[in-house]
Amino acid sequence: MGFDVAYEALTDHEDDARWAYGTGFADPLSGVDTAVPDGADRERLAAYCLMLGDDALIMSHRLQQWVTRAPELEDELALANIGLDLLGQARLLLTRAGQVEGAGRDEDALAYQRGAPEFRNVCLAERADDDFAHLVARLLVFATWRLALFDRLAATRDPMLAAIAAKGVKELTYHREWAAQWVVRLGDGTALSHERMRAAADAVAPLTGELFRPHPVESDLAADGLAVDPAGLRGEFDAVLTQVLTAATLTGTVPTAPAGVAAAPGGAVYSGAAGRHGEHTPALAEILDEMQALARSVPGGAW
Repeated sequence: MGFDVAYEALTDHEDDARWAYGTGFADPLSGVDTAVPDGADRERLAAYCLMLGDDALIMSHRLQQWVTRAPELEDELALANIGLDLLGQARLLLTRAGQVEGAGRDEDALAYQRGAPEFRNVCLAERADDDFAHLVARLLVFATWRLALFDRLAATRDPMLAAIAAKGVKELTYHREWAAQWVVRLGDGTALSHERMRAAADAVAPLTGELFRPHPVESDLAADGLAVDPAGLRGEFDAVLTQVLTAATLTGTVPTAPAGVAAAPGGAVYSGAAGRHGEHTPALAEILDEMQALARSVPGGAW
């Protein structure tokens, strides 16, 4: 390694403003055309990248809160890796949003300098989990939906989004399978684990309707070959969830909710446009208070 003491490597960062994360790794999108596709609406494309980036950023933060709380060491590592995968997706998507937007905002500015009403993540991503069963149920729903979306997004005519999606498909396949294994293990386990897994599946149900309700940005960009209409993901989502829940002896009923509702803390449901329109539960403000505290206290800081 060229260092007498391993820790000296941490200070060898003369060319890196943020050595603590992501340095020393090859750019996963090196060589991909960064130009905005001809005829694309820059404002809408930037908004779409924000939506997908915010989903990953907020879900990643929630998963990181479970590190040290998982039932086995192997699952500690799995949750950490899944959280990092999603953080990587968020970085790429927020960077792309800044490029397309053209306002000079980078990934840090978009992650740390927006308030809750400016975030466009689905409410599913921000929900806190009552226990491990709730965590794996929510992750299963999130990963199943996002994998179906990214699988189709890999064919978009925006080369950057296509490359991000193609990379994400491999990661999300693992996320979905890891969550599915735990849902089956708990659902088909003891009477207590079955009861808790059933309660978790019921709790996530009100959050699913929003996933398949197109935002006007998504509809317009999908018609232009730049996005995916989420309404078209429902069939694949239902098929996967039915298979997993049946194997888990959870009656095979797919968690579902009317398209016009979103979940509030405590399981209550309210009608509204929800996260894609900047309408969030109080949970998001709590996440941002924690996530943005250091960046807001040291504006322009690098570490």
